[in-house]
Amino acid sequence: MNQIKKILLVAACSTAFLTSSVFANTANQNADLKTVATFDAQHPPGNIAITPSGRKFLSVHGFYGQKQKIMELLSDGTTKPYPNEEWAYAYKNGKGFYGVLGINVSADGVLWMLDTSGPDHAGRLVGWDTNKEQLHKIIYLAKPTITDTSFLNDLVIDNKHGVVYIADTAQGSQAAIITVNLKTGEARRVLQNNQYTTAENIDMVIEGRTMKLGGQPARLGVNPITLDPSEQWLYFGSMSGTSVYRIATSDINNKSLSASTLESKVTRYGTKPISDGIIVDGGGNVYVTDITNGAIGVVKPSGKYQVLFKDERLSWPDGFSYGADHKIYFTVDELHRSPVLNNGKNASQGKFSVLSFDPLVKGKVGR
Repeated sequence: MNQIKKILLVAACSTAFLTSSVFANTANQNADLKTVATFDAQHPPGNIAITPSGRKFLSVHGFYGQKQKIMELLSDGTTKPYPNEEWAYAYKNGKGFYGVLGINVSADGVLWMLDTSGPDHAGRLVGWDTNKEQLHKIIYLAKPTITDTSFLNDLVIDNKHGVVYIADTAQGSQAAIITVNLKTGEARRVLQNNQYTTAENIDMVIEGRTMKLGGQPARLGVNPITLDPSEQWLYFGSMSGTSVYRIATSDINNKSLSASTLESKVTRYGTKPISDGIIVDGGGNVYVTDITNGAIGVVKPSGKYQVLFKDERLSWPDGFSYGADHKIYFTVDELHRSPVLNNGKNASQGKFSVLSFDPLVKGKVGR
C-alpha cells in the first residue's frame, strides 16, 4: 500500500510539474503577443492594412451596424475617419461605402477598399492614394463577375501582376475567387464550385455555441487569402475548412487555362482550423487566426499545424497585415458576440483590439 501511495504521489507531483511548465511556457509565449491598440464599441475593427511607411488603416466591421466604415489608427492609439468625413461613412451621393471588410495597400501606397455588393448596387474596389490623399480609382464589380449571393470579403494585392485577388464568400457552391486587373478593370471569376473554395460540412463552435446564419449552422466558403512575399503563390482556403491551398500566380492569371485545368493547378499546402485570416512569411509559414480556439496558429511548410498563441485577448482574431517594422499585426473583434452571429443581440465585451507579434521568418510589408 505504501508503495502504491508513493507511486501516486510521484505521479501527482510529475503531473503538477508538467502542468505548471505548460502554463509557464504559454505565459512566456504570450508575453511576445503585444496589444497595440484597443477600441470602443463604436469602432469594432474588421481588417487591417499597413502602408510601406507604416500608416495603419482599419475597416470597421459591418456586423455591428456602425455607420463609419474606415478609420486610420494613429501613433497615439486614437483613430480618425478615413479617407475623410465624406468617404469614411455610409454611401451617400456617390461617396462613402455600403460595407467594407477587405482592405490592403499596394506597393505605391494606394489603399484598396472592397465595398460589398447588394441587390440594388454593384460591388466596388475603391483605391485611395495615401500619399497624395486623393481618390485614385474606382473599379465596379457587377454581374456576372458577382452573383446574387456574393459576399465580397477579403482581398490581397499582387503588385507583380497588377492584380487584386478577392475572396467571394458566396453561398454554397457559388463561393469563388475573383481576379481584378488594376489597370484595365477586367475581372474574372475563377475556382468556383469545387472543394478548394466551398465550405466543408463542419460546425463553427465557439464558447460552446454553434454559430448560425439565417437560422442554420454557418458554412462559409473561401475567405482567408494571402500571397507569399515573392508574389509567386496565392494561398487560400474556406473559412469553414480544414485545408490551406495554394496556386501559382502565373497559373491563376493565365486566361488560356480552362476551369478544369486551372483547378488541377491547385495543391493542398497543409492542415488548418476554422479560420478568418491568413498571412505567410518569407519561410513559407502560414499564420492562421484560429477563431474557434481563441488562438493564433501556424501551418508549417511540412503541412502540420501548431498553435503559437492562445490567450484570453484573442476573442475572434480576424485579419492580418505586415507592418513596416516587420511585425505581423492583426485585429480582434468578438464576431461571435455580434448581432449577426448572436441572435440579433450585441453581447460584445469590449475586447476590440489590434495586436502584434514577430514572425518566425521576416515577410514583406503590405500583405
